[in-house]
Amino acid sequence: MRMEHPLLRFRLAFILLAVVIVVGVAGYMLIDGWNFLDSFYMVIITISTVGYTEVHPQGVAGRMFSTGLIVVGVATMLYGFGVFAETLTDNAFGRYRRDRQLERDLNHLRDHFIICGYGRIGTRIVAEFEEHKVPYVVIDQTEEALERIRAERHLHIEGDASKEEILKQAGIDRARGLVSAVDSDERAVYIVLAARALNPNLYIVARAGRPESIRRLELAGATRTISPYLMAGHRMAELAIRPAMVDVLDTLHHGEAGIGVEEMVIISGTKAEGQTLEEAGLLTPDAAKVLAVRKSDGTVNVNPPGNIRLDDGDLVIALGTEDQLFASAAKLR
Repeated sequence: MRMEHPLLRFRLAFILLAVVIVVGVAGYMLIDGWNFLDSFYMVIITISTVGYTEVHPQGVAGRMFSTGLIVVGVATMLYGFGVFAETLTDNAFGRYRRDRQLERDLNHLRDHFIICGYGRIGTRIVAEFEEHKVPYVVIDQTEEALERIRAERHLHIEGDASKEEILKQAGIDRARGLVSAVDSDERAVYIVLAARALNPNLYIVARAGRPESIRRLELAGATRTISPYLMAGHRMAELAIRPAMVDVLDTLHHGEAGIGVEEMVIISGTKAEGQTLEEAGLLTPDAAKVLAVRKSDGTVNVNPPGNIRLDDGDLVIALGTEDQLFASAAKLR
């Protein structure tokens, strides 16, 4: 929700001040018979309490009117100063500038991820995205999480991620994917349902707190569902049985030792569409090693031959140095 401009806090004070000035000018003109300029000057010096003498001598009615004008005018001025002091104390102008900058940053987001929830898992996801330079925006509504997000200066939106207006504000129509990392499986289902309704082609990864919630999230529209407990158990078992293999895979995943694994999607209209791996130049020495090709129908070809044809939506998984991976990605454009 857009923050109200701090100057709008003064609208009541400005209205009251304008009423006091208009009534004061009209009163002096009617009661004392002064002209407009003298009446206006008298009103200003009266409500500002500067202590100047009267413009013209006044009768009893004029002095009584001036007394009432002083009381009402001073009260109005004090109210205005109170609003001003509150605005400075709240740092309203600074927060408004930050919110406007946040809104501009959100409007410029393209091909980004929406992270719902900034708990322990959401915090780790943000750290991974920061490391890999992946654009993202975080949605949360808990005060503790919002304090950490503001302190860490992450792009964020305050609100309930299951509400359509919040997802639209996060640019869900322009997003690459959504990650639901909230603690409640029930909220996760609502988030996935709302996200899928707004963007049918969105890639959605959802966290399932309980194993039985995996099926519900898949039915709601999640592309992938992760159970931290099942994953942790699987990870610990793999470390116990095949520790060396896990270390190698972690090294490849994080790009340590200058080698990494990357996935590249074949997009319609690019020069690689309709070509074989060999024709696309993915088997040349300067390109990364192609480990597998996942076709759009879900079938996976491990260590694929050079004559396998690439179609729109196919996923190429390659292993190599950073230069080799960049070279392979350039051949697919």
